[in-house]
Amino acid sequence: MKPQILPPNMLRHFYAGGARIAALRGLELDSDHMPEEWLGAVNTAFGSADRGLSRLEDGTLVRDAVAAEPEAWLGPDHVRRHGSDPGLLVKLLDAGQRLPVHFHPGRAFAREALGLAHGKTEAWLIVEAEPGAKVHASFTRPVELDEVREWMRAQDSEAMLEALHEIPVAAGDAILIPAGTPHAIGAGILMVELQEPTDLSVLLEWDGFELSEDDGHLDLGWSRALEALDRTAWDPQRVAELRGPGGDGGSLLPAAADPYFRAERLTGGSSIDPGFSVLVGVAGAGTLAMEAAELPFGRGSAVLVPFASGAGELQGDVEALRARPPDATAGEGRW
Repeated sequence: MKPQILPPNMLRHFYAGGARIAALRGLELDSDHMPEEWLGAVNTAFGSADRGLSRLEDGTLVRDAVAAEPEAWLGPDHVRRHGSDPGLLVKLLDAGQRLPVHFHPGRAFAREALGLAHGKTEAWLIVEAEPGAKVHASFTRPVELDEVREWMRAQDSEAMLEALHEIPVAAGDAILIPAGTPHAIGAGILMVELQEPTDLSVLLEWDGFELSEDDGHLDLGWSRALEALDRTAWDPQRVAELRGPGGDGGSLLPAAADPYFRAERLTGGSSIDPGFSVLVGVAGAGTLAMEAAELPFGRGSAVLVPFASGAGELQGDVEALRARPPDATAGEGRW
């Protein structure tokens, strides 16, 4: 089973962006509100039957291909633990403006309130960042629910951001964002985002975006949706632990991410063990040489690699980010 080049799969969204994805992938866009590309997606946008699903070059839905041959795509260890569910969504995300303050429910809440197997823990692999770029994540102090509701009523963006830790980011950074954590991605950032395969966002802001208040609570009502928010204070050490260890070939993310997804940075000469993965080329040009096939690979490439492609190597003066499903030997995860 050969690696599969992923055709473009851009999504229009409520926030501005897309130009950096278009430059990376060699695309032309007809809107300045196409800030996300979903890569290898087997899940859909919230409330949609098909929006977001990825296809292979022959037009087959990735979802259908994986369901037809789960062991060939995912490997026997993964299938024994997770069945035919890859447990992963990979995105390219270009923040053309600051995203609203929001958060994502965790697994327990998603099961109880929405009947879903996954919440939305996520991670950000920064590909490009303008000077001074930053993100915000987690509260600096304990926050009462009434205060959150007042921020929302007044749409007081300044107060929301002031209550969150500000985290400077640069190309090469990797940050884990557990479900429940309030956060906002700043403008001027292109990232590869790994996440659980859902589209669950509770939006505390809507002014200034193509949104209304009713778009933000997952059809649960605000009282229920806000139960999933982590309103505790995080100290600077805990925030620092969101950053991964970095380095080529090894994990880019903290070990706490392993029950949700894994990420690696590969360069020319890096070996690739068998396993389902999405590879995104971020620099240079070379070859992806797998047991099943070889194909050109470089900046802007997006390739879906099945388990059955075997082992391989990234060759040439090239750099890639490799996104992988959860570690089949990891525990259940904290969120």
